[in-house]
Amino acid sequence: MAENKVRFNLKNVHYAILTETVSTTGVVSYSYGTPKAVKGAVSLDLSQEGEVSPFYADGITFYRSISNNGYSGSLEMARFSDEMMKDVWGDTLGSTSKVLTENSNTEPKSFALLYQIDGDADEELYCLYNVGGTRPNIGSETNEETKEPKTQTSDITAIPLGDGRVLARTTADTPSATKSGWFNTVFQES
Repeated sequence: MAENKVRFNLKNVHYAILTETVSTTGVVSYSYGTPKAVKGAVSLDLSQEGEVSPFYADGITFYRSISNNGYSGSLEMARFSDEMMKDVWGDTLGSTSKVLTENSNTEPKSFALLYQIDGDADEELYCLYNVGGTRPNIGSETNEETKEPKTQTSDITAIPLGDGRVLARTTADTPSATKSGWFNTVFQES
């Protein structure tokens, strides 16, 4: 298959709750819940986080270190689902009232973010392994001559796991079996 020349069209956004387990010997392992779809992907805008630090010797840049601290930016959706609000941000649903309640004392959970970006030759499938996000914004506007949907945005950061993994992405050479199961489980190299 040919490699993409361009990319466009964000879709198939999924999240999977991250669980970090530390063994009695201190070994950290990572596991994920089953990925859940969130319909209504509008945009994902992430910028790399990290710095270039030069070391000078002999009157020149003798060595430079480049850090990879992941990505930060925003995820815009038509609307974040009630299920994601409960799973990630800890909102609770009243058993009788069925009212969703936010509590400032609840810590949000980390999650993997899986998504697809189409290309001119093939889709590219992505997985950010350790994502945290702010509660989505709330807003609306009055209707005028036309109805325009108001989107929601969460500011997100994707930081490295303890083993250094940040992101996985399929390529033109990725086997179809790997691609077809991408949204069933969080990809982990075996």
